[in-house]
Amino acid sequence: MRRILNLAGWRLRVGRPGPDDWVGVWGRSPTAHRGEGVAARTRAQILRVEDAFLRSVHPGRAGDPPLGLLLDPAGVHFDAGTPSTLETLLATHPLDDTALLDRARDGIDRMRHAQLSKYNAFDPALPAPDPGYVLVIDQTRGDASIRHGGASEPTFDEMLAFAQIENPGARILLKTHPETVQGHRAGHFGPRHEDDRTRLFDDPVSPWALMEGAVAVYAVTSQLGFEAILAGHRPRIFGQPFYGGWGLTQDETPVPRRRRRLTRAQLFAAAMILAPTWYDPFRDRLCRFEDALSLLEAQARAWRSDRRGYVASGMRLWKRRPLQRAFGRHAPVVFRDDPARARAEAARRDRPLMVWAGKETAAHGGEDSAAAGGAPLIRIEDGFLRSRGLGAELIPPLSLVTDTRGIYYDPTRPSDLETLIAASPALPRGEIARAEALLAAIRVARLSKYNLAAPPLPPLPDRRRILVPGQVEDDASILKGGGTIRTNRALLEEVRAQNPKAAILYKPHPDVVAGLRPGAVPEAGRLADLVIDRADPIALIESVDAVWTMTSATGFEALLRGTAVTCLGAPFYAGWGLTRDLGAIPQRRRQLCPPQGITLAGLVHAALIGYPRYFHPASGAPCPPETAVHLLAHGPLPQPGVGNRALAKAQGALAGTSYLWR
Repeated sequence: MRRILNLAGWRLRVGRPGPDDWVGVWGRSPTAHRGEGVAARTRAQILRVEDAFLRSVHPGRAGDPPLGLLLDPAGVHFDAGTPSTLETLLATHPLDDTALLDRARDGIDRMRHAQLSKYNAFDPALPAPDPGYVLVIDQTRGDASIRHGGASEPTFDEMLAFAQIENPGARILLKTHPETVQGHRAGHFGPRHEDDRTRLFDDPVSPWALMEGAVAVYAVTSQLGFEAILAGHRPRIFGQPFYGGWGLTQDETPVPRRRRRLTRAQLFAAAMILAPTWYDPFRDRLCRFEDALSLLEAQARAWRSDRRGYVASGMRLWKRRPLQRAFGRHAPVVFRDDPARARAEAARRDRPLMVWAGKETAAHGGEDSAAAGGAPLIRIEDGFLRSRGLGAELIPPLSLVTDTRGIYYDPTRPSDLETLIAASPALPRGEIARAEALLAAIRVARLSKYNLAAPPLPPLPDRRRILVPGQVEDDASILKGGGTIRTNRALLEEVRAQNPKAAILYKPHPDVVAGLRPGAVPEAGRLADLVIDRADPIALIESVDAVWTMTSATGFEALLRGTAVTCLGAPFYAGWGLTRDLGAIPQRRRQLCPPQGITLAGLVHAALIGYPRYFHPASGAPCPPETAVHLLAHGPLPQPGVGNRALAKAQGALAGTSYLWR
């Protein structure tokens, strides 16, 4: 909080304020009178500070810092007795800028898509009750927004009576406040309010899902009334919240001075974009609403996925600390090497079983494990923006992908990535704009998966150039999806046969050049015009007219740069209308692909936003892909440590006597 205030231009110090100073107080909290008294005696002005309307995963008392603050020199947004800065914005700002209102509409759609609310410790996968109910929203007793919003405790009984009378025969859900559910503060509704059609509802269901199934929404001053407006409702309001009085609510006690009529987008623009001060803790800077939204999405996704914990099987010793930091922030990851023992323990603890994708065995239970009553299996693998340096150098990844269906490089079975790509045409416009901005940042920073330093390119032939990236021939992507051509030699021969006049540039895989993996082509110098052992892959891609590949990720990186790609296998990016496909594409993928194909932005969103998880290297905290791109472009990033190498050597020494995967 101190840092946000500093960055916003407020210099904090302790002492007696002068007449030109300001006294900061927290809203209308029970301690605010102290600051108000000091300000009155010293003729200082008052700055009131409150949480912004997207706050954190848990309520503040759970220890999560806020992503943004409302800094108000005029009043407090929930105090209807005095116009606040937010109310003044809503009453006087033109709110007619097309770009601003487009941002607002996109923001609403992005919040709905990511299922984000002020507090986010709920499970979007948890089904809402059958639709057709009336939603009555409770609040905690003594909340300042009730008293200063023209309401009191009896108002809640009055609201419930109205809901029952105005909706005869309808089911009524009394939505409990998250802090009441956690036992921190009592609410207004309890068992005495339940009857044959009215019941308390405290299941951790997404507010967006609740709004979708509601036929009417009733609130006093709760922020869920604001979110009901965003979801398309016109809620019945019994207090005087900031969002009441603008023509978007049915107001039982309207505020006389609020006479303007606003649209949802205008309300959102003022409340979420213009009024708050948003903060990016990873880059230690103030940021836009959209950036804060991405930060909160990463935090919420991590909690929703990881809150139960995991049992992990067969992970290399040096990887365990990074995995614990990444996936064990809410419940520790338990490591068990033996697959059968790991599977049994995961089932006993009611946790998912995590396994490195290439090390999955039948003993792990496979994709049918959860259906058979066992632990659900989650496969993990490095993401497509991994690090600055190779995993073979024991550099921890900035990103990992998790997959509940299969894994992206195996086209013989469905994967979560395939599902995300197929669904990308339905993404909100704001998500597509985000993918386009991420793609532009990657291009400007010239990023690849590993971002290795390389010497300049040699002189290149002055005619049509085709890049052929070599691969490790026992790589799982070739074994699973290589098609009829599965060797680097056969690939070069095919490219030469189909492009007799082109200049072929062959780049062998680094592990093959080092003699560590199969795939060497002794006669590569005869089949290609130029063999380039070491080179910046992005510089190579930018210098050629096309890329021909079996399943290499270089094809994906070429697509990101707008270079034509021909695939002789079935990598994850093939079969969607973005590549020339000479290999056998799975039939289901052809069925999933819409007639118009997938856009590059849709592919980028699926592969770089929706599929991976990103982790800050200093803390392991979840972060959005934009943060990872900034780190890869500007640093600092960790280097492999002595401890990692010692663990790797120890594991290698034990490999013959213990079940430990490489």
